[in-house]
Amino acid sequence: MQTLLPLLAGLGAAAIWGGMYVVSKVVLEVIPPFSLLSIRLVLGFLSLWLVIAWRGGFRLSRCQTLQALGVGLVGYGVSLGFQFVGTKLSTAANGALVTSATPALVLPFAWLLLGEPVTRRRLAAISLATLGVLAVIDPRSADLSSRLFLGNLSLLGAALTWALYSVLVRKVSQGMDILQSSAVFLLGGLPITLPAAAWETAVQGWGEITPAIWGGILFLGVISTALAMFLWNYAFARLPAGAASLTFFAQPLVGVLLGWLFLGETITTLFLLGGVLISAGIFIAAKE
Repeated sequence: MQTLLPLLAGLGAAAIWGGMYVVSKVVLEVIPPFSLLSIRLVLGFLSLWLVIAWRGGFRLSRCQTLQALGVGLVGYGVSLGFQFVGTKLSTAANGALVTSATPALVLPFAWLLLGEPVTRRRLAAISLATLGVLAVIDPRSADLSSRLFLGNLSLLGAALTWALYSVLVRKVSQGMDILQSSAVFLLGGLPITLPAAAWETAVQGWGEITPAIWGGILFLGVISTALAMFLWNYAFARLPAGAASLTFFAQPLVGVLLGWLFLGETITTLFLLGGVLISAGIFIAAKE
């Protein structure tokens, strides 16, 4: 049970993120990306703050708060900033391919910062799950030409810094309430996202905010940010970073399944094979 609950939390976070892209695509047609990200961070913080207030309020020390803000700056400021820039300058296929490297990048950070050994079991689990993701996303559709170099470099930066963020979550959350630290993590991204949001708003403005857009904003802020980020942080606080990182691979599986359910897209043999390999990798990691 001590392993199962954190694994389910990580899988839940990845599943939510895998299903949020349709909503994000609609909302981003009206609200620029850094403006939307800033709104998500604020809404996510307020959602977690309501729960924290109900439980008796914040109890983090000044030192813990500063640590959490620094970790949030890496994850929600630098990493998601790289992701937005990379997505704009590159392609969706490239983004899926580069992002799939995140769990493998967790291993060296976990070894350097946490002293977690890179065992044969963990390498086998990462290798199997990575092969599964490559089967699902089909890297043949990626474009690695020089014209997309800056975009691909930004995507690599996003993968590296998200891996670093995830390991830092485990490092600083020992002795902290994970709900309270998760709320402060979200605030840590605002020093980067708010200036970027002000600039893009002045340059391109916003579209019409309809009731459907409001619904999408609430979903992205409360479910995809507050809930999913808390679940992700909980997984990394309770599991070895190398094992928790494998739950990230649920994202492409959920995305393809939703495309099949709602858009009539085809489930291929490669997708089924990828699902089996990803499941095998997570199973191996959970047994460690």
